[in-house]
Amino acid sequence: MADTTDVVQDVLLRTFRRIDTFEDRGKGALRGYLRRSVMNRIHDEMRKVVRRPTGELEERLFNVPGEQPTPFDSAVDGERARHYKAALATLTDEERMLVVGRIELGFNYDQLALISGRTTPEAARQAVRRAVKKLAERMPRARGPR
Repeated sequence: MADTTDVVQDVLLRTFRRIDTFEDRGKGALRGYLRRSVMNRIHDEMRKVVRRPTGELEERLFNVPGEQPTPFDSAVDGERARHYKAALATLTDEERMLVVGRIELGFNYDQLALISGRTTPEAARQAVRRAVKKLAERMPRARGPR
């Protein structure tokens, strides 16, 4: 997983290397271009995580203890990961970007406001809250022992 600053720095470096090809279409054009570039880079990171999830990611998301898990625990964690990914796929691109940006990439609300086009960090926080709630509603409930 890429660090937030790495993502933004990478986008800025790539953009400024090709600034001579940038077509200025008026006020706010560069900001919009950078915003779209950061969102595209986040989508790239999301695809990487889905293709090759890391143990660290699953441990953070599902609070797996650091000890060696039992085979049953491993099966349950794998099932949770599948449910999470399936539920994540049902969200809109915007909701998915907010959830992954916050939970998996660790973006703060200022950063999420910038890349999602929200006017304030509070607006981004509310949007993340709604997206996470929607994600939780779409994940199957865990069943206890019978």
